[in-house]
Amino acid sequence: MSFALEDLPYAYDALAPYMSAETLEYHHDKHHQAYVTNGNKLLEGSGLEGKSLEEIVKESYGTNAGLFNNAGQHLNHLHFWKWMKPNGGGSSLPGVLAKKVDEELGGFDKFRADFINAGVTQFGSGWAWLAVKDGKLVVMKTPNGENPIVHGATPILGCDVWEHSYYIDYRNARPKYLEAFVDNLINWEYVEELYSKAV
Repeated sequence: MSFALEDLPYAYDALAPYMSAETLEYHHDKHHQAYVTNGNKLLEGSGLEGKSLEEIVKESYGTNAGLFNNAGQHLNHLHFWKWMKPNGGGSSLPGVLAKKVDEELGGFDKFRADFINAGVTQFGSGWAWLAVKDGKLVVMKTPNGENPIVHGATPILGCDVWEHSYYIDYRNARPKYLEAFVDNLINWEYVEELYSKAV
């Protein structure tokens, strides 16, 4: 397979004021496009042509750093745009997900605090995640473009904490960006859809 940049599922200004049109234009059109362009070049001759994106990420992990970094970021971003929506976020989770967050993560407020903390304490670039591992919800973080699938987990929500994701709007205030993401941007219906496939 070759990598392709999909259109955003909303207008560039749809997530304002929590994520600006300028951020989305740079992040989607420049950064994500670069992962696609570089990933396609690195895929040629790698022996992984014809595999699914997930397989490419798993099989290049630890063996082909350049391909892994670009394929991983492409995979992460394909979901990242769908993990957000206008008028999203908040603590009203779909039924099954709400129950599991209560049972397995100590309730929404604890999940919120732990997820934000994962993003704040990820040194340098990386991601904060809500994932399913061994059938249970876990909050985790990974460096750079690493995806939980290389650690035996299935991501159902991720927040990009690379500076290009927030610096235009929040400067160095990563905690404020993460709070805005959880409180105002998360597309919980998409999270639930991924959860139902993961368990």
